[in-house]
Amino acid sequence: MQGASRAVQGVIEREPTKIRQERASVRSRTAAGARRAADDSESGQTTILVALMLGTFLLGFIALAVDVSYFYQQKRAIQAAADAAAVAAAEEASYGNTDETAAAQSSARRHGFNPKASKHAATVTVKTPAVGNYAGNSAYVEVDVSQPVSTIFLNMFPKSTLTVAARAVASAGQSSPTCVCLEGPGGTDLNMSNGSTINMTSCGITVDSNSSNAVTMAGGSYLSASSIGSISTNWDNGGNVNNGAKISSTTKVVQGISTACKPTLPTVPTYNVSQCTADPLSNYGNGGSTYSVGPGSTYSTTQGGDTVCYNSLTVGTNGDRVNLNPGVYVINGGPLHFMSGAGGTSNTGGNGVFFYLTGSASLVIDNGANVNITPPTSGTYNGMLIFQDPFDTQNVSVQGGSKMTISGTIFAPSANITLGNGSNTSLNSDIVAYSMTVNGGGKLVSTPTSNFGTLNISTAKLSE
Repeated sequence: MQGASRAVQGVIEREPTKIRQERASVRSRTAAGARRAADDSESGQTTILVALMLGTFLLGFIALAVDVSYFYQQKRAIQAAADAAAVAAAEEASYGNTDETAAAQSSARRHGFNPKASKHAATVTVKTPAVGNYAGNSAYVEVDVSQPVSTIFLNMFPKSTLTVAARAVASAGQSSPTCVCLEGPGGTDLNMSNGSTINMTSCGITVDSNSSNAVTMAGGSYLSASSIGSISTNWDNGGNVNNGAKISSTTKVVQGISTACKPTLPTVPTYNVSQCTADPLSNYGNGGSTYSVGPGSTYSTTQGGDTVCYNSLTVGTNGDRVNLNPGVYVINGGPLHFMSGAGGTSNTGGNGVFFYLTGSASLVIDNGANVNITPPTSGTYNGMLIFQDPFDTQNVSVQGGSKMTISGTIFAPSANITLGNGSNTSLNSDIVAYSMTVNGGGKLVSTPTSNFGTLNISTAKLSE
């Protein structure tokens, strides 16, 4: 009994210890679980914070990307505006206009960059390039365009606008001075045939005709000029240049020009028609004579110091040698006629002369006449040689194998000028006429001496 009691007592004594151990184990497990729970809670909070930070950072990047994309879109747009504005300004310059800035601003406005906008107005500047390949070259036009543009997301920060800017350089269209101005408003203004030639590589021809046959060429004729331009928009080059005729490949053909060639005509000389005299030839027998005509000469009435008036004037007939004194010659009603003269020379002298043809007067150069005449170099008729009154429609004729070397401008706005029959005509001259016919081997060589205006022969183009 006593042994059993001790066994029971041992069990009783051991039981609390075991319970205590089990309780301690439970508490330990509970604490660990709590710690794990706390750790899990802290880890979840960190994940949320990191996610929020990443989301904000990503949103900032998206906002920046949108604004940068918009900025570059505006940059491309303003570059296109600058390119177009530079071409517009260069085109204005090529026509001799002075409103290049207005043209550039108008072009920029059409592309969405308005210099007169009430908010965020664009700035458009036109100038000669100061940098780049064409620095200092006035044949080129630079246009700079800039404008502030509003941002989309960055306006939440102090940077609410960004300025976009672009630069462009364009070359002005090439131009050609006019040597021959043909003012007939319809029909054929220039007719070339039978081996005739026009050579004026440093200048061009302007034709005021609006007809499809404004220029006709046939029979092996050849035209070489820097340009030929017509008012006509439907001139048929193929149909009207045929039978071996040719326009050189270097000649720029321009149709549909907007401005007719109407140069200012010379001033009509002051003279007294009652003092006009007969042709001095009537006083010099049957040929072979040498004599002078013009101001201060025999059988001539000098008016106003340097003006004479003849009812007609013949130079060089039947071997005569005629000296032309300097001055103003009024030919009233009859022809101004240059003939072969002595030794093939129609006239001596002939420097500083100006001829005004009026009434039914006309100019005729024929039969191998070798004519050498030059205009005044100062005064009212500086650079002007012949002026046929606009009311005088008599044709001007240079014929018969003649060789005419003259300088100065010929004005015959209501007349047809004909060069033909083997004439070898070298003109350091400009011509204004109603129309012109070159035929029978006729040859015209011309260089620019007067300002008849210029013809734009190529469009402006972007260079930088």
